Amino acid sequence: MARQVNTLFLEQWLRTNSGAISHTASGHSLSARAVIQVWSELRDSLQNQTFHPHVLQSLKTLLNSQASLHVADPQAKLLLSLLSSPSFNLPSESYPILLRLLYIWVRKSVRPSTALIDSAVDVLSRVFAAEFGLKKSPSFLAEGILIFGAISFVLSASESSKTVCIELLCKLLEEDYQLVRSCEEIIPDVLAGIGYALSSSLDVHFVRVLDSLLGIWGKEDGPSSTVPTALMILHLVEWVVSGYVKSHSFKKLEAFSQETLRTLKTNYVPFALLMVAAGVLRASRHAANGQGLEIVSTLRISAENRIVFIAQNLISKTKGFINSDKDPTNSLLLQCLSLALARSGAVSFSAPVLVCLASALLRKIFPLRHLYIQILQFLNSSRSELGLNEIKKHLDSVLFKEAGVITGVFCNQYVSADEESKSLVESLIWDYCQDVYSVHRQVALLLRERKDELLVNLEKIAESAFLMVVVFALAVSKHRLNSNFSREIQRENSVQILVSFSCLEYFRRMRLPEYMDTIRRVVACVQENESACISFVESMPSYVDLTTWQDFSSKKGMEYEWSKDEVQTARLLFYVRIIPTCIERLPALVFRRVVAPTMFLYMGHPNGKVARASHSMFAAFISSGKDSEDDRVLLKEQLVFYYMQRSLEGYHDITPFEGMASGVAALVQHLPAGSPATFYCIHCLVDHANKLFGNASTLKADDWKNWQGGPEPCKKIIELLLRLISLVDIQVNSYIC
Repeated sequence: MARQVNTLFLEQWLRTNSGAISHTASGHSLSARAVIQVWSELRDSLQNQTFHPHVLQSLKTLLNSQASLHVADPQAKLLLSLLSSPSFNLPSESYPILLRLLYIWVRKSVRPSTALIDSAVDVLSRVFAAEFGLKKSPSFLAEGILIFGAISFVLSASESSKTVCIELLCKLLEEDYQLVRSCEEIIPDVLAGIGYALSSSLDVHFVRVLDSLLGIWGKEDGPSSTVPTALMILHLVEWVVSGYVKSHSFKKLEAFSQETLRTLKTNYVPFALLMVAAGVLRASRHAANGQGLEIVSTLRISAENRIVFIAQNLISKTKGFINSDKDPTNSLLLQCLSLALARSGAVSFSAPVLVCLASALLRKIFPLRHLYIQILQFLNSSRSELGLNEIKKHLDSVLFKEAGVITGVFCNQYVSADEESKSLVESLIWDYCQDVYSVHRQVALLLRERKDELLVNLEKIAESAFLMVVVFALAVSKHRLNSNFSREIQRENSVQILVSFSCLEYFRRMRLPEYMDTIRRVVACVQENESACISFVESMPSYVDLTTWQDFSSKKGMEYEWSKDEVQTARLLFYVRIIPTCIERLPALVFRRVVAPTMFLYMGHPNGKVARASHSMFAAFISSGKDSEDDRVLLKEQLVFYYMQRSLEGYHDITPFEGMASGVAALVQHLPAGSPATFYCIHCLVDHANKLFGNASTLKADDWKNWQGGPEPCKKIIELLLRLISLVDIQVNSYIC
């Protein structure tokens, strides 16, 4: 596989794929003169049998240019002479650097001399036997594992040299793995050495190497289990298995599968096994048709089965994720499973996998519930900074950055799922939307005055959660809203999607085709049925709930102001925009009981966009229905009286003229001829215009010209009255005249 051939330094590739920054490849290139000078100093040092401090600095200089440095056979011999000279007292710090330079030689040499490789193995064996025990350190360990693994991977190396290297590598891993825990920056180097050893042409100690790869993370004094480590294991296995497939090492591929995917060893930790399975799946995507296709297909099935097995155990262990947040091991496994599936491509549907993905999205990728709790706990204490740091760290995490891919995998699993699994994850997502709305209102109100990064960063997570919900809702609408399901089920799902969208409307900061497509689908379904329209409208918060929040006021000692609740306002604006699309099906009594109080309330909202939308909803109701519907006509006439009072009391400071004009135009066109409500409307406009003229007469000339930055409010009303002459009944016109 080309990917493996082009991976010159495996440890750097692993760092890159785990989201870490390669610290060994970031140095500057040295000029040819500088490189020659360094090698000359090393040669002089060997001849004089003295190791001055500046020589160590020269070694570091070479190491910092790893990407461009080429170590030829003569330089390799010099390094080996430095390591093997009996009268040469090397400082402890020099050993890892010398080993790294030898590693560069091994990896960059096209075909290193077999004799020189054998000589290197002999020197290295003596160095580790004599010096490692006295001068052991994490970097010494890592460079030893790396060079031994790299030599075992060299095609021109003798079998005896490869065997010695793999034996020494296993010994270091088994006896000194504790050093990895003390310096986890060396994990990529250790894993790269293991990868080279697993890819060696020899089968010797194959199981021992796998035991270290999959077992050291579970040891009490072993290295910590983290998401970056898990990703490195995934891509390490991808590299190794791709090499097996490319080189037709099917016997080794079968042994690898048997040990990692088909055998259950108690010392193998689940997260590592999970990433092994994902690495196998990722590598199998590149397998070409041929002799090994059947083996690769079998291997893929085993890998998928392993993932399902781990997912099922995780669900059982956490009792459906009731306790998943309390155990860091389960938390890590959930994160690893989502990343594993994101990077391994499409897999067959599995109910446990679908549930795990849903839980990962809601608890780990968009952990708003957890963050809200943390913020509310620390808000009034000096520890409130912890919340900010945790959110920043999450925004920078690989898990959050791959949220879109994970959402795609989740939706693909959903499409293939059985009905029971679909219903389960739908409930999880819709409940999550309600929870986010309920708690974010409180957090936003408390943090709004602080104007710090905490709320900004928190809402970045919420915005991404909104995108996830939109993509999922589109998948649900495509699956549920078709002839395979009853109209009742279609309407129920449509209402649920609308309600969920309303809860997260505050986080909609861009125009999304998926959002608009979903809205069109579900609105078309809702607006054709009266019961669906009623269900949607009745899901809107009541007038009492909108204007009072007793729990918030009592707990926080703050007066609740409904007009400053931006999260709630965004949700109500969603309803106000959607309700006119289904208003023809909405009974007059429901509109009066549920919609009218909220509509009139938000006509007085200081946000002009919200107020205009409320006026538009009034106009839509006045324009709806038939004249034969007595109860609807009666309600229209009744609403006009309060509508005019509400509109004019806020005009011109709050009530937008365009909104009021649309409402007035609708009522004079659609109320019955000679309606007292129409007469009242005209009377109110004339009376208010007179008042405005009276107020204007007291203003100075400059104030008159600049009133509201445009045409005077009274002039606008007069123009409106003039336009109404051709629309209203003659009996009302006579009043105007």
